[in-house]
Amino acid sequence: MKKFVAAALGGTLAGVVMATQVAGPLLAQESAKTSNVYEQLDLFGDIFERIRAQYVEEVDEGDLIEAAINGMLTSLDPHSSYLSPDDAADMRVQTRGEFGGLGIEVTQEEGFVKVVSPIDGTPADEAGIEAGDFITHVDGESVLGLTLDETVEMMRGPVGSEIVITVVREGEAEPFDVTIVRDTIKLTAVRSRTVGDTIVLRVTTFNDQTMSNLEAKLAEHVEELGGMDKVNGIVLDLRNNPGGLLTQAIKVSDAFLEKGEIVSTRGRNPADGERYNAQPGDLSQGKPIVVLINGGSASASEIVAGALQDHRRAIVVGTKSFGKGSVQTVMPLRGNGAMRLTTARYYTPSGRSIQALGVSPDIIVEQPPRRPASEEDDESAARQGRSEADLRGSLDNDSLSEDEIRQIEEDRARAEKAAELRQEDYQLAYAIDILKGLSALGPKE
Repeated sequence: MKKFVAAALGGTLAGVVMATQVAGPLLAQESAKTSNVYEQLDLFGDIFERIRAQYVEEVDEGDLIEAAINGMLTSLDPHSSYLSPDDAADMRVQTRGEFGGLGIEVTQEEGFVKVVSPIDGTPADEAGIEAGDFITHVDGESVLGLTLDETVEMMRGPVGSEIVITVVREGEAEPFDVTIVRDTIKLTAVRSRTVGDTIVLRVTTFNDQTMSNLEAKLAEHVEELGGMDKVNGIVLDLRNNPGGLLTQAIKVSDAFLEKGEIVSTRGRNPADGERYNAQPGDLSQGKPIVVLINGGSASASEIVAGALQDHRRAIVVGTKSFGKGSVQTVMPLRGNGAMRLTTARYYTPSGRSIQALGVSPDIIVEQPPRRPASEEDDESAARQGRSEADLRGSLDNDSLSEDEIRQIEEDRARAEKAAELRQEDYQLAYAIDILKGLSALGPKE
């Protein structure tokens, strides 16, 4: 017994000695690190004073400090930045759905400004700006070497004023200029229509209005078609949707899921991770869903597509999404400014991060470039449109009633309308065809 106690005591003493021996160097390292930080801050103060006193022109001290803060944040990643009081106010307005500008979401890639996506119905969209375009000049002035915020500032201006941006686009041999007239951007979060028995919900952004808009539009079209029993499926179109509020992405995902995880976020501290789960209730009552995505689908769009894909609640169609899998927290600062800081990565229900990889569609469908119609196309369509019924003296069909013939003609008209849609929007037409095929198979037993 005495030996046991002694051994235990010896172990305790050894632990105390070891702790003392280890703690000494650790404390010294921490002290040296703190001292180094203060030395660096002193260096910053020295440089600041020298610029203020000796720079060739008088400088605004506030601008210098803001530039230093922004430089520190933008060195972290493309999405962290300082928001001046004006920028912070603009951002709060944007989340409510109305602001002035061109209507493009941009990011920075290896020093170049890249278009994430144009927003539907905005001046940039109408001028032909596409997701993936690189902006090299604004009004003839190069943006290479500027921060993203500096480039955005160059593109701002009074509503009604004109701006010329120079664009480099994959597949185009030379850069080209695009003239855009600035306008007040009024975001319609959800646009909708019916194509046959399919409801198409086009979600353009995730702002404060998104979920309420989606719910109202869906209910409106269900009533228009005569009830959910008459609906063969839903197309959730997230193409060129640059994202927005995480809370709205969760609500939209939840709208079509009965249970299970929607998304999780993990930050630097594992204890700060969050998991968001679906609540019972599916607005579509289990109807088939096709989600459309492309390279302009980013952030919140990818959360929705990833959640519905992982739960096998939807078929994802289109091309690989943008791949922004990080969460930014906007933190108010003194003086009404704010800091946008990347604080976490998000993960789909299966645990995959889509950062830099994007969401891969279940079915890859490219959108073919539009080509102008030619006279040959018109002649070919005319030849294909002729049939036995057009021949003089052809026999009537005696096996069908007038009502049956009328039904066939209505079905044919719907099919022809779908064919026209393929010329206008091939990816959407493909999604609708999938839902028609699933509807033709009937419900699962």
